[in-house]
Amino acid sequence: MRSSLATSSIPPFVFRSFRNPKSVCSKPQIRDEPVSSESPLSRNFHPKTHFPEKITPDSNFPENPTLSESEQTHLPLNIFDTTNLTQTGVINTLLSYKNEPISALKYFRRAEKYRGFLKSLDTVCVLLHILMKESKADRRARSLLYQYVSGDSAPTSMVFVDHLIESAKRFDFDLDLRVFSYLLNSYVRADKINDAIECCNGMLERDIIPLVRIMNMLFSELVKRNLIDEVKELYNKTVLKGVSGDQTTLTVIIRACLEEDQLEEAEKYFRDAKAIGLGLDAEAYSIAIRVFCRKPNLRVACELLKEMRDMGWVPSEVTYTSVIVACVKHGNMMEALRLKDEMMSCGSPMNVVVATSLMKGYCKQGDLSSSLNLFNKIKEDGPSPNKVTYAVLIEGCCKNGKVEKAYELYTQMKCMGIKPSVFIVNSLIREFLKVRSLEKASKLFDEAVDNGIANVFTYNDLLSWFSKERKVSEACSLWEKMVSSSVMPSVVSYNNMILAYCRVKNMDAAYTVFSDMLEKGLKPNVITYSLLIDGYFKKGDSERALDVLDQMRDAKVSPTDYTYNTVINGLCRVGCTSEARDMLKKFVEKGFIPMCLTYNSIIDGFVKEGSISSALTIYREMCESGLSPNVVTYTILINGFCRNNDIDLALKMRNEMVNKGLELDVTVYSALIDGFCKRRDMESASKLFSELLEVGLSPNAIVYNSMINGFRKLSNMEAALDMHKKMINERIPCDLQTYTTLIAGLLEEGKLLIASDLYSEMLSKGIVPDIIAYSVLINGLCNKGQLGNARKIFEEMERNCMIPNVLIYNTLIAGYFKEGNLQEAFRLHNEMLDKGLKPDDTTYDILVNGK
Repeated sequence: MRSSLATSSIPPFVFRSFRNPKSVCSKPQIRDEPVSSESPLSRNFHPKTHFPEKITPDSNFPENPTLSESEQTHLPLNIFDTTNLTQTGVINTLLSYKNEPISALKYFRRAEKYRGFLKSLDTVCVLLHILMKESKADRRARSLLYQYVSGDSAPTSMVFVDHLIESAKRFDFDLDLRVFSYLLNSYVRADKINDAIECCNGMLERDIIPLVRIMNMLFSELVKRNLIDEVKELYNKTVLKGVSGDQTTLTVIIRACLEEDQLEEAEKYFRDAKAIGLGLDAEAYSIAIRVFCRKPNLRVACELLKEMRDMGWVPSEVTYTSVIVACVKHGNMMEALRLKDEMMSCGSPMNVVVATSLMKGYCKQGDLSSSLNLFNKIKEDGPSPNKVTYAVLIEGCCKNGKVEKAYELYTQMKCMGIKPSVFIVNSLIREFLKVRSLEKASKLFDEAVDNGIANVFTYNDLLSWFSKERKVSEACSLWEKMVSSSVMPSVVSYNNMILAYCRVKNMDAAYTVFSDMLEKGLKPNVITYSLLIDGYFKKGDSERALDVLDQMRDAKVSPTDYTYNTVINGLCRVGCTSEARDMLKKFVEKGFIPMCLTYNSIIDGFVKEGSISSALTIYREMCESGLSPNVVTYTILINGFCRNNDIDLALKMRNEMVNKGLELDVTVYSALIDGFCKRRDMESASKLFSELLEVGLSPNAIVYNSMINGFRKLSNMEAALDMHKKMINERIPCDLQTYTTLIAGLLEEGKLLIASDLYSEMLSKGIVPDIIAYSVLINGLCNKGQLGNARKIFEEMERNCMIPNVLIYNTLIAGYFKEGNLQEAFRLHNEMLDKGLKPDDTTYDILVNGK
């Protein structure tokens, strides 16, 4: 398969490398003289050819420092003659050894030892040019440069470059590229990076291109220091000079782009290099693969990996790891596993990064068992799992509902001496709270606090749980602990506390938390305001709720769909459905797009207010707006029709649901069944009950209670008791309503023993009778002449600190009056008055008229 990098639409750069060690520069730029753009970069520089004949004198040089022939013949033969140590004398002596670089260096070193010698930049430049004439002396030139550059009194790099050029021009030296490159390298070695950058820029401005290997050393050092922009700027300048370096240069540039996450540029450099056939090495391929992994372009990354194998290179462990991690990240587990096997076949072991990444991939696929199997394998064969490995597995177990296994890994991790991160602890706390294991969550929380790793998120997880569970005191204690531990509460922390108070309808406390939030300088968000609005509506205080909405607008916090729906639902809940409908119109003008939830709230509000016609109007508006009613919409309407005894319209809605492909849920069946039961049409109710079972739904306690009540109204207690047995067999908990209905029916039929057994069964299940249940029992027993048992129930009621109502007293008074025990009847009347109960007409009919 042909690589996708074989061609490129981007014009290629010109890549060159220098083979000639001498300077390949054009006419150098001298002070105040422009550089010719036409001079070739490939010729050796000679001052007689390229410099003007007349030179402006410079104060740093004598006007005519060269020696005449007669003077040269009289030079002392001893090179250690240091009688004339002036700048002119030293330069003249150095020039006398122009063709003897080693002798010139010896003279210079000897001269340095004398007090009268003044080492100037000019003498150093002359000596450097002499040393460049012999290849064996260039090492000494590098040493001299480094010594001079690393000193405290070294000149600026631009001054040094200019003096090298001028000295070559003045004394007829070839302008050797090596000396400039060695100068640049000396600044790098002396850790004078800013000087090195300035030196390189100065050379490029004067059309002097450093040796590629020296440029590469500078680029590499700049990348190490994260000076990526400087690398790219210098590289682009060399490209403009027609030189783009070699494969090492390209590798450094691509790495620089990768460090800055400039992936498009990195890809461009690599593609251009391939397009012109530059011989790229394995390192360049490896870095390019990392680029494509990060983009991501896994197809190209895998193609390059294959090219490396085809060219006989063995990709490094790091290269394989990059591709495997990228494959896992983007869900290609099959390719990731294949590359893992290929990597190991090339002699590289499976490292902890690869193993951890594969485990994460398995967890993402929901294959926790494979992830744990791989974990067990690396524990036996290596490598050793690290903190990230455990974090991945613990998170995977938590997401798969295996919190106990997650905790086992957490314990194992600690035993290995690996300190769990707060991220791991927070994940475990959240999962234990989900399964309502507060004890274990609290233990983990305490450990996190003791270890000093608990952060605001740790506290927020517990605060959120306490708030939702209405455990206000626990939330307050946790808040105090957080503040005392110097953990600054966040907006989320405050929102949790506001939610806690709103759940128990303590809106004064909720608003106090809100005010404290403002005092601390924290800006409430849309959730803060929405919680308060919802809390006030649930308490029935619509005026304060709307005040908070105005306050939210004044604070320039934009309402979300959740906020709008909260307001509409809240107004409907407090019986202001018409106002909610008007408010919806205003919200729509502000850009709010109503959803099913919005219309359902208004429909439900009108249904509860008994305005079925208005509910149907909203339903039609909903359909006309393009929204399809959902199961909740139909359930609300069907329930409303059934309550109004309009069962035919309810059935029509039910058929409409079926025609639209919506599946009826238990709530819909429950509403229809209850409607038929109230009409005493138990035949139709039973058919729906059977249909409910046939479609695979399980009746809940509400459905059974409707059926039991329906049969009881028809005095069919046998069928009602049969329903009770089915509830028990299906393990559906019988509630107080179930037992109250059954006991009332049985007492009406005089089946006292069965009624007594059911009452005992109810108490054994921990179900406490309410005022209605007691009324049913006392009334039923009195009607059957069981006044003594009725009296016992009455006394039990008082022991449970439940105050009897007028109906119960009337029932007992009537019972005693019927027995002729007028004294007890009047005593109960007086007791009523003592307890603050007001006798009604029935009471006096019994006592006065004997009715």
